[in-house]
Amino acid sequence: MNVTPAVVEEEYEWIRGREAVPALINDVRGRLGPLFGVEVDRVSPERYVEEVDVVFADGDRGVNVAALSAILRDLDCADDYPGFVVDEFLGRKLAATIAGGEPYALLAEATFHFADVHHHGGDGGTAGADDLDAALAAGFQTRLPGWSWTETESPFAVDGDGNEDGAGDDQ
Repeated sequence: MNVTPAVVEEEYEWIRGREAVPALINDVRGRLGPLFGVEVDRVSPERYVEEVDVVFADGDRGVNVAALSAILRDLDCADDYPGFVVDEFLGRKLAATIAGGEPYALLAEATFHFADVHHHGGDGGTAGADDLDAALAAGFQTRLPGWSWTETESPFAVDGDGNEDGAGDDQ
């Protein structure tokens, strides 16, 4: 595999055009929300495309997303089971790469497994095809707004001045 800027652009266009991914994102959110007792915003196809643009605007992230996607699109293994570990590993890493740094990367990896259990098929009929869709859905659903806890300040933030009352030592 030779990953060039042209290959990254081709993979970007392919991911951008994955009409099944927003529906899978919404399916995952619709299943996870009730498990956590929350309502999670749906993601429109347009919002998904906008976020694909954001991910690929970061060239370092984009090249890794493109390479992992291309590998999964082509990955196949006779009887699938021997390839099970590698397509799961690659799917998890793709979801984490899309989501960004911690804690989102870890959440995306966990969500990948949830999405993968509920999604079968993908395009192309290869062992990695359904893992690719699950990874895209998990990564993008994790980084996109809609979960209330990601839109509020953390109750665990420390003000950094070492004083319990928040008053600094400026005197």
